[in-house]
Amino acid sequence: MVGSATNGAAAAIQSLQLSFYGAGSMAEAIMRGILNQNLTSPSQISMLNRSNTERLRELSQRYGIATTLEGSTNENYLKQADVIFLAMKPKDAVAAIEAIRPHVNEKQLIVSVIAGISIASIEKLLGGQYAIVRTMPNTSSTIGLGATGISFSSTVSEEQRQLAETIFQSVGITAVVEEPLQDSITGVSGSGPAYVYYFMEAMLAAAEKLGLPPEAAKDLVVQTVLGAAEMVRTTGEEPAELRRKVTSPNGTTQAAIETMAAGQLAETIIKGMLRSSERAAELGAEIERSIMK
Repeated sequence: MVGSATNGAAAAIQSLQLSFYGAGSMAEAIMRGILNQNLTSPSQISMLNRSNTERLRELSQRYGIATTLEGSTNENYLKQADVIFLAMKPKDAVAAIEAIRPHVNEKQLIVSVIAGISIASIEKLLGGQYAIVRTMPNTSSTIGLGATGISFSSTVSEEQRQLAETIFQSVGITAVVEEPLQDSITGVSGSGPAYVYYFMEAMLAAAEKLGLPPEAAKDLVVQTVLGAAEMVRTTGEEPAELRRKVTSPNGTTQAAIETMAAGQLAETIIKGMLRSSERAAELGAEIERSIMK
């Protein structure tokens, strides 16, 4: 279910040391959300990676967070952290997690933002039972409008659960699910922004054929999509009901909807989302096989 932040968890974060291993766009989005919501100060956050010092320098200058540029080491930041975010690319994850194994302990909360790697695999790579949170955010987290699926290992305490939800609610909404449903989260919201962009691309192509100037077309399409989403959110009505309200019999909207239905638009979207979820499972299985050998 979609959760809400608790004052207790928000207060607890203030005293914690947070360390991000991986300095990509998603790690930056989560870190920025934490700072924007005043959950903690930059001095409580470190961000590390294995090679891109220029990226670390940029983040340090922009946010005032700690990085290895100040003369410390990855090992020290990891050992001192209360919460470690695993935010490396999936292709680098196995080697990276194995590398940090000597520097983590079972009192820490491990938060994975890595697609396709299960809690059991992270435990195997770390060599023990840890409090592990597996998440699947989406790219809209970068503007604070993300949707994140969250699953917990059996060793995560209630306090740690609230802490994790509070952190990810700083960049959007959260949905707590059983871990096998993480592939479904990928198919719905993880890949979801791309579906909307794809639909917008088609709308822009149609606008061009209709003779609208590109800038005007983009403004109209963006506002239309934004307004429609906001109508669903603010009214609480089902999308199907809102669609019916704007579809007059034999009118322009009905003509468009009938044409789209004839092209099996709804069925194609459903098939695409199911395939996304299926592909997430396939990719996860490939990673799992390499870990469990």
